[in-house]
Amino acid sequence: MRYFFVAGEASGDLHASHLMRSLKASDPEAEFRGFGGDLMQAEGMLLLRHYRELAYMGFVQVLLHLPTILRAMKECENAIAEWQPHGVILVDYPGFNLKIAKWVKTHTACPVFYYIAPKNMGVERRAHSQHSAPCRPSFVDSAVRSRLFCAAPSLSRGVCRQSLPR
Repeated sequence: MRYFFVAGEASGDLHASHLMRSLKASDPEAEFRGFGGDLMQAEGMLLLRHYRELAYMGFVQVLLHLPTILRAMKECENAIAEWQPHGVILVDYPGFNLKIAKWVKTHTACPVFYYIAPKNMGVERRAHSQHSAPCRPSFVDSAVRSRLFCAAPSLSRGVCRQSLPR
């Protein structure tokens, strides 16, 4: 199978490389392309863009580099359309990946898998107790949330099991 990955920072590179290793163990013919880092490349991914080229933080830095970011987004969309992977796996990096997820869902038949939810995913809780109500991720539409994979056991119990469509 063909897998397209997008990881936009060092931690995403690390987690995605572990996932790639596991995928290769169950599918020795697996092919990987995408945006990521050195660890993903070491696992056999054809690296189209290194995350260092797009790692801008803060409003001003993003604004200053907006043409680069938009160009990379278009490159990512074109690469997915051209290669036609069996799955697109997005790792954290919400500013970029949520836009890619929506594009993939509207322009291809390819499933989107969000591996490790964004840290700022907008989890809503009742103010008086974080344990009194189920968590609801409010960061993206249900088509993408239906394929959200949580890495932390507390998240998988608190967010994924209670809020995803069945």
